[in-house]
Amino acid sequence: MRLLMTGNEAIARGAWEAGLHVAAAYPGTPSTEILENLATYKEVYSEWSTNEKVALEVAAGASMAGARALAAMKHVGLNVAADPLFTLAYTGVGGGLVVVTADDPGLFSSQNEQDNRYYAQHAKLAMLEPSDSMECIDFVKQAFDISERFDTPVLFRVTTRVCHSKTIVETSDRVDVSVKPYEKNSAKYVMAPASAKKTQVCDGRQDPRFAGIQREDAA
Repeated sequence: MRLLMTGNEAIARGAWEAGLHVAAAYPGTPSTEILENLATYKEVYSEWSTNEKVALEVAAGASMAGARALAAMKHVGLNVAADPLFTLAYTGVGGGLVVVTADDPGLFSSQNEQDNRYYAQHAKLAMLEPSDSMECIDFVKQAFDISERFDTPVLFRVTTRVCHSKTIVETSDRVDVSVKPYEKNSAKYVMAPASAKKTQVCDGRQDPRFAGIQREDAA
C-alpha cells in the first residue's frame, strides 16, 4: 500500500514489519513520535522509560532474551545511554537490537548540537542513515538483519528533517519472527572484569564474532 508518512512513522512501521517485539524510548523531539506510533501496533510491547539509559537497558534485556528490540531517543539522550551502549558493543546481542538516535542539526528543539555518527565510530558499531521515509522502512529492516547476523547492536541515525518530513512509502505485511530460545550465558553478558577482558578486542586480537573479516589495521 502506498502511503504518505513522516520518517518517525516509517521507522515504527518498518520495525513492526520486521517483526519487532519490544520497544522502549524516552520522549524528546525529534524522536518522540517513533514510540507513539509503535504503541499503536498490538504485536509490540511499547513503554516510555524513566530515561534513555533505562530505555536502552529495557531493549537490551529483551534482546538478550531472544526478542527483536528497539530503543529510541533524541541525540543528547544517547549521552545518557552511553554506558550500556558501549558495553553492548562488545557483549553483543541475542535478538536484533536497533538503537535509534534522532539528531537535531540547527537546534530546532534542543539545547545543543552534536553528531552522533561519532558514537558509531568510537563504539565500533554498524550504523545506518536513511534519507527519507521509504529508506527508514527499508533500512530499519536491514538493521535488524545486520544486528542478528553479526551479533551487534546497530545504530540508526536520523535527523529532524528526516523524522518530520513526509514522503511516499510502500508498506508491507509484518514478518513474524519467533523469539529465540533463551540461553543463559553469563560469560557473554555479565561484564565483570574476568569476562570483559576476554570479550573486548584489544592488543590487535580479532573479535571471534567477526572471524574471517579482515580488519583494516591488521592489513
